[in-house]
Amino acid sequence: MTITHGGPDAQGVPRWDFSTNVNACGPCPSALNAVQQADARHYPDPAYTALRESLAAFHAVDAARIVLAGSASEFIGRFTAWVAREGGQQVWLPALAYGDYAHAAQAWQFEVVHDPARAQLAWLCEPSSPLGQAEPMAQRVAASGAPVVLDRAYEPLRLSGRCSLDPATLQGVWQLWTPNKAMGLTGVRGAYAIAPERAGAEARALDQLAPSWPLGAHAVALLGAWVSPAAQDWLALSLQTLRGWKREQLDLLAELGWQALPSEANYVCAAPRRPLDAPALRATGIKLRDTTSFGLPSHWRLGVLPPEAQRALGQALAHAEVMQ
Repeated sequence: MTITHGGPDAQGVPRWDFSTNVNACGPCPSALNAVQQADARHYPDPAYTALRESLAAFHAVDAARIVLAGSASEFIGRFTAWVAREGGQQVWLPALAYGDYAHAAQAWQFEVVHDPARAQLAWLCEPSSPLGQAEPMAQRVAASGAPVVLDRAYEPLRLSGRCSLDPATLQGVWQLWTPNKAMGLTGVRGAYAIAPERAGAEARALDQLAPSWPLGAHAVALLGAWVSPAAQDWLALSLQTLRGWKREQLDLLAELGWQALPSEANYVCAAPRRPLDAPALRATGIKLRDTTSFGLPSHWRLGVLPPEAQRALGQALAHAEVMQ
């Protein structure tokens, strides 16, 4: 399997990394401190009792509805395996989406269908990736009767708009949360899902499919910190900063002749007016995310970064224009 992803590569960590959707204001100080102070000398509680209770209290749901996962990708694979075990054979996927949904479906030999009413599994993501938009099929998919997973990885980094599903509808779908992006700590892997109401048996089945200790001590610390008032207050302030940075970044792209697509999150997809020399940009310490693997060729996804990084991007692209 060839993995296409943003972030560090064989050349190391890019100095100006526009290729990921991490919160560029991070890391969150209280979350970072919790991770640094995590006691890695011992196993976590294998039942994660305290963590489940704190996550449940944060979302105002019963703790039995919390399903812990090693990462969003691990949950995607496990959930697909569970649906396959139950006899599922068809999956509905967004037109543009994170590749792990399709990879898991392919691994379990699911047929991709275009009508959600035919599916036994459906994936949603809002704000979507790579576009950062609402999913136009969200209401129809949620009403399809299939197990539906709403990937909410970027909900904490939403800068405008709101979820397409109302609170009552949300209680009928699986909600997948990965707070490491919002906390600015993507190197700490850990996620959780909230099962729909009256899906206790399904939640227990997914727990039984998990390996022992899917979360290590550092992931437990991160998820525990994520729901704390200190982390949530910091996140709220960071969103204000990101909104200002995003306006500046969109202005820069417009000045350079790029066509940016609408986005409600801390990232944007845009098409340059000329083909981009990504290796040359990478050599200057700048990395963008080619969205071809998402199904969107000729575009690049750019996470919102601070003004210093934007200046570096503008200078590099202006230099490339002169060289061409």
